[in-house]
Amino acid sequence: MKMKMKERTKRRLLIACAVLFCLWLPFLGYINWAMHQSPETFGHVMARMPMPAYFLFPFETMWTRARKGTLKVGDSAPDFQVKTLDAKAPVQLASLWVNKPVVLVFGSYT
Repeated sequence: MKMKMKERTKRRLLIACAVLFCLWLPFLGYINWAMHQSPETFGHVMARMPMPAYFLFPFETMWTRARKGTLKVGDSAPDFQVKTLDAKAPVQLASLWVNKPVVLVFGSYT
């Protein structure tokens, strides 16, 4: 009798693990998809992420791979357009380095 209960318990545990894995894998794919989208889309997804999820997924590894890029040290930065703080007119990176070098600093100063 005890043997049957142990086997049932093992089987139920195995089924529960399989179901959790089947739910975890597509969610992992969804997060990976979001990391390859625009920062706005990724921010929208991550804003609704429950805190325990951060412990269940390899976010740092996924983020590093998703945002790796192809630039090497010494390569020129690709041209892009950004909004100015006053939002009057966008600025093109190429227009800034016509006469002098440009240094790009990414970070938070708050």
